[in-house]
Order: sequence, then C-alpha cells, then structure tokens
Amino acid sequence: MVKCKIDNIEFKLKEYQDFSWINDYGIVFSVIDETGSGCISFGVQKDNKKYFIKIAGAKTVEAEISEQESIDLLKDAVEKYKSIHHQNLIKYIDSFDINEFFAVIFEYADGECLFDHWNFEKYKNDSTLITPIQKFKKLEISKRLDVVYKLFSFFETFINAGYVAVDFYDSSIIYNFEKEEATFCDIDLFRKLPTKNDLGKDYYGTKRLKAPEENELGATIDELTNEFTLGAIIFDIFSNVSNNDKRYEIGMFIPNDLEEFELNTKTYNVLLKATNYDRNNRYTSINEFEVEFRKSLEEKK
Repeated sequence: MVKCKIDNIEFKLKEYQDFSWINDYGIVFSVIDETGSGCISFGVQKDNKKYFIKIAGAKTVEAEISEQESIDLLKDAVEKYKSIHHQNLIKYIDSFDINEFFAVIFEYADGECLFDHWNFEKYKNDSTLITPIQKFKKLEISKRLDVVYKLFSFFETFINAGYVAVDFYDSSIIYNFEKEEATFCDIDLFRKLPTKNDLGKDYYGTKRLKAPEENELGATIDELTNEFTLGAIIFDIFSNVSNNDKRYEIGMFIPNDLEEFELNTKTYNVLLKATNYDRNNRYTSINEFEVEFRKSLEEKK
C-alpha cells in the first residue's frame, strides 16, 4: 500500500498511479478511496463550482474486483444515468477514458452520506462524534418523511424506466442538513428488467437490507424485490434500535420490534407487508405500497 496526496488530500492505493490530471477540473477537497467497486472518487472545485469525479481503473486497497471489471461496470453505469431522470438523482455531466482510467463527472452534492462506512474508524476512536444517520434520525418525523416520499418517487421513476435497483441502501442517500435536501447516488449496479439473481448469496447489496430472493440463485429480481428494499430502508429510518448483528448473521433484513418503531401500528404493519419474506404476500407494486403507507400515517398511534 502507498499513500498519495493531491492538494493536501491524502488517499491510499495498492501502488502509485498518476492522478495529476484531476487538477484540470479543479482543486481537490475530498476523496473516497475505500470502496468494494474499485472506484476512487474526488470532490473538486473550480471557481465557484464543485464536481464529483468517480474513477474506475484505480488500484484501490478495498477493491473486490479487478481494475478492468471496475471500468466495465462504470462504463455500463453511464447509460443508466442518462436514462433515469429524477430531480433527486445526482446530476451526470460527462464521462471519458483517460490514461488507464475511465472517469465520470457529476455535479457535486453537498451533504453527508447516511452510511459513510469509510469514516467508521473515526467514529470508533472519538465517541463525541455523531454519525450522519444518527443526526438524521434526530430530525423531526416530517422531515424524514419528506425524504421517504422522495424515495418512493425515485423508485417508481426507475421502475417505469425499465430498471431495478441493485445495491441501493442508506449509503446511496446524501442528505444536506442545512438545505434539508436529499440526493440519491450509486445506481451503477442497477439492472435492466427482467433480471434474475445470477450470483446466489453473493448477489450485490448489504446483508442488512437484503430480500430473501437476493440470496437465492436463479430467483426473480424485480419491483417486488425493490419494494422490500424500500420497506427495509424506511423501517430503519423510523426505528430506534439496530438489530444489524442478527441481520448480518442470517444475511438479510429482519424488521425491528413494534416497541422500537416511532410511527403508528398501522404503518408498522404496512412495512411488515412490504418486507414479507414471501414475495407473493407483498404489495403488488411500489405505487400500491406508497398509497397504503400514506393512508396508514393518518391513523393514531
């Protein structure tokens, strides 16, 4: 492993590679270098504009795939950013090959990633720090519901565009606490419908939020799978206690108990239906799920 630096921002690689070309796009002010995708990403600023540059082909320390596989995946992702149009999706600007890399440029989304795993060691070493998800859960319910409704809209948008979400979770949500705005990112692994689980238990996604079919080789992955994903995310947004250890142990989502849930019993039951392990017992669509979710909130605790 080697330590590198651009504009006083340090990052780690398995071996040295030249990223000086990034300065053509501005001064680097942030970096994300610990990803399983093999990508490294830089926040840069030029004049008064900020950009997010995601680069494949880097020899990153935490990569779970080869540099070429990383490049192929990122190139494939470009069409998704061009095809899925939603006001809360990070804005795609350009993409290109450069040296041994492939780079994609987005508008920079100011805010905090709700599951910033690359900072976990920092939180562990300083108990006074509060994580973004902890800060988010302290917001009043109405502000969190606003993000949930945007998630419903986003999920319905990409489903209607013919895609299914893959590996979308709280790490894919950036929240700007000052402006109270949410940005969704990391749609790189989304797939065109129809699709199936071709990887079995190694299918992409965090074990904390996986649906049963995301562990089953050959299983259909579709809108009902994403209904489960969205239901699991919403459960966590309004649950006070984490049961992640149990989830990691069995490799998929487990709902929290009602006593740990902030909203009413009717809403809890709606989310239980959306995250039913038997896909035939879920709502028939994300739209139906949203309708029932909104109706349930009118009930008293």
